[in-house]
Amino acid sequence: MAHAAELRAGLGYRPQFCADLFANREEVDIIEIIADHYLDASREKLAELDLLADHFAIVPHGLDLSLGSAEGVDPAYLKKMAALVARLDPPWWSEHLAFTRAGGVSIGHLAALPYTQEAAEAVARNVETVRRAIRTPLVLENPTAIALVPGAEMDEAAFLTRVLELTGCGWLCDVTNLYTNAINHGLDLEAEFDRWPWERVVQFHIAGGRRLRGLLMDSHDAPAPPEIWALLEKILPLARDARAIVLERDENLPPFRDLLEEVARARAIGRRCR
Repeated sequence: MAHAAELRAGLGYRPQFCADLFANREEVDIIEIIADHYLDASREKLAELDLLADHFAIVPHGLDLSLGSAEGVDPAYLKKMAALVARLDPPWWSEHLAFTRAGGVSIGHLAALPYTQEAAEAVARNVETVRRAIRTPLVLENPTAIALVPGAEMDEAAFLTRVLELTGCGWLCDVTNLYTNAINHGLDLEAEFDRWPWERVVQFHIAGGRRLRGLLMDSHDAPAPPEIWALLEKILPLARDARAIVLERDENLPPFRDLLEEVARARAIGRRCR
């Protein structure tokens, strides 16, 4: 039997806990930065980034490449992203399987794609453009979809599988997003579990959310709930090439020790379930 890849556990970096992070760096295996925060960064911000890179394994996570845009990716944005990835030389970097621009206009959020062959082929064309500028492996994150786009030719599991086949990319499996979509759209993850491409997972995201007007929101403002941990435990034995579990927290930041406890829990689950 092939051995599972080494599995690291870490955090999405937020400047608010920089000092605490350095004081506890032995307890964090990896950090994920929001790439967009450093694309037009000041000299001081880049110095902070270089300091982080001297002490932690770092993977960049992009927000605005808009891989699902039919008109292609923005060349100026891609050039900045390529420079950042070259500066860090990470083992992989990630973006969302979504679009943030249409007709050259920013729409201000990560919008889910229609689950169609045409949309999958558009992503594949954009990924090919990106690969010409950035050789570092790209992994794609499954986003939440508040509303499903009409005209679907397949479901989310089939669409994700098709995109990964066409692009050759790995998967950033956002466990919270999987659960959120299933709850909001009345899907049975358990019944369809074997249809997801778990063997393509490179990295996981875990986070907590909240309900708003009857919908579960991926708000990153609470601890990961028991349902997310249980789903992670079920996926891990099938995702033998996964390399990292990253905890996301953006709002209502708790004492840093609470975040470290979640990271430690992720690490323990990873060791137990692999």
